[in-house]
Amino acid sequence: MNSRTAIVAVVALMLGVGGGYWWARRDVPAAVTPQAQIPVVRKPLYYRHPMNPAVTSPVPKKDEMGMDYVPVYAEAEAGTAGTVSIDPVTSQNIGVRTARAERRVLSRIINAAARVDYNEEQLARLNPKTEGWVESLAVSTTGQRVGKGTILLSIYSPQLVATQQEYLLALQNQATLKESAYEEMRRGAEQMVEAARTRLEFLDVPAHQILELEQTRQVTKVLHIHSPFDGVVLSVGVRPGQYVTPDTELYRIADFRKVWVYADVYENELPWLSIGDSAEMRIAAAPGQVFKGRVSYIYPYMDPKTRSARLRLEFDNRGGLLKPEMYAQVTLRAGRKHEGIAVPSEAVIRSGEREQVFVLRAPGKFEPRVVELGLTAEGWTEITKGVQVGEEVLTSAQFLIDSESKLREAAGKMREAAEPSDHSPPQPSPLQGEGRVGVEPALEDRDMSDLDMGEMRLDDQGRKHD
Repeated sequence: MNSRTAIVAVVALMLGVGGGYWWARRDVPAAVTPQAQIPVVRKPLYYRHPMNPAVTSPVPKKDEMGMDYVPVYAEAEAGTAGTVSIDPVTSQNIGVRTARAERRVLSRIINAAARVDYNEEQLARLNPKTEGWVESLAVSTTGQRVGKGTILLSIYSPQLVATQQEYLLALQNQATLKESAYEEMRRGAEQMVEAARTRLEFLDVPAHQILELEQTRQVTKVLHIHSPFDGVVLSVGVRPGQYVTPDTELYRIADFRKVWVYADVYENELPWLSIGDSAEMRIAAAPGQVFKGRVSYIYPYMDPKTRSARLRLEFDNRGGLLKPEMYAQVTLRAGRKHEGIAVPSEAVIRSGEREQVFVLRAPGKFEPRVVELGLTAEGWTEITKGVQVGEEVLTSAQFLIDSESKLREAAGKMREAAEPSDHSPPQPSPLQGEGRVGVEPALEDRDMSDLDMGEMRLDDQGRKHD
């Protein structure tokens, strides 16, 4: 009895433990077994020849050189023609960089080679107004500095002597008729004096000699030729005793206190320049010294050999450091400023027929876009049409991407041309007819689904049976 009771107790205990375990687990949800992530396999649309995009194949194959055909996927075909997609690894390897189009004020600093020359407005060529003989030279050497009014030479001219005598006679006649009762006679005498004095002035007789003639009433044999301004004698064309005519150049004198500097700039730099723009100049003869000047004239023609335009600049030269025919480097600070949408100049691809940039449409996807250009300055180029503020453009590796873009665009156009129209009549097989006008495609180029594999079998020895 005790043994039976013990067995019943053990069974009851086991049932209780099992029931409690079942009661505790009945509301607990079963553990969800995570499903294995199935990798997404992209299916190529077709395969193209690695060298000729016009040659395609529906199945993988190799070309005549043993190179694998390149798979073309659906995402590569989507979007604008020529759009290029690049994975991050390739972008890093080829050095892809982008920059944002922004609105900015463009200004230009132009550097140009230049040449120092004479100031043509302060360059004098002295010729006599009459024939005569050189009596003496007060200045006989080139390079000599002279001041305004300095006597250069003395000349004897019979015409000048006769004109002095006419002036003295007119003065004497005026003195005689000064007390005349006839107004016309007094006025006529005064007019003769004025006419004789004017002739002396026209013959370049200096004012101090005319005054001396009026005071002494003595005719002077020689007359003086004076320097018209402060300057340097560039050439002396006569010697004492030489017979001279109005065609004879006596002296050539230049004023070096201001010099002209000629600089050549290119066509694309002309829109930035205007008269009055400031300029800085440096020469090898004065290291570290900067000369300040301005643009005084822009010549209205181009040099046919250098395809450049000439500017004339003015510089102060009171120190005498600037000498004609010196070479110099000038920096032109253009006063014109222009505001517009600009991108780095290296982002623009110029093909001759059009200008384009590659715009970032999505991560790793670049779209070619034709643009219209404006001014270029300091490494930035204005875009007047084609790009908006904030868009990112490609600034490096653009030629590699441009080549791929043109390749894809050409392949797309070839495929479109190869696709038959819905309304075009069916083309006969090249194998139809009496003559064989085509070549049967290779087995690897044929679609294997067209073969009736069920009608062909091999026996144990590998022989085919229909």
